[in-house]
Amino acid sequence: MYVMTRTAKHTLYPLVGLFTIILIGVSTPAFSQSKAEKTFTVITTDHQGIETEIKNVQFYWEEKVSETAFVPHELKHVPVKRGNATVNVKFDGIRTIEVKSPVEKGLPLVVISLTNGNSGEFSLALPGSFKGQSDFGETDLPASAIRKIVFK
Repeated sequence: MYVMTRTAKHTLYPLVGLFTIILIGVSTPAFSQSKAEKTFTVITTDHQGIETEIKNVQFYWEEKVSETAFVPHELKHVPVKRGNATVNVKFDGIRTIEVKSPVEKGLPLVVISLTNGNSGEFSLALPGSFKGQSDFGETDLPASAIRKIVFK
């Protein structure tokens, strides 16, 4: 017969309780599955007037960390400059984006219209593209090649 000392009991019970909490927490949907991310579908019009529907669209850019290494970034917002500030305009609130030519070989200017009726003109903060799935496969459209984006 196994006899547990008082010290062992007091050490073991909190560990059993902690282990039980961890098992219950991991088995609940909130911990075992990440919250389903909202996907966005857009209709893009390029400078040639060609419209493309892109599903699960993201703003994509690569950060150069060395001569041969890049870190990809896939965002659900558009980083733009307003004065010296960088503003991340979330896809949730965007109705349309109209892309204008850059002023001086810089990044394009964009006019963003929000679903609440507000609009503003900004310059892109990063040289990126809009990437997602079209009926014909993966699509990667540089922001500078776009004339208009309409969020569905």
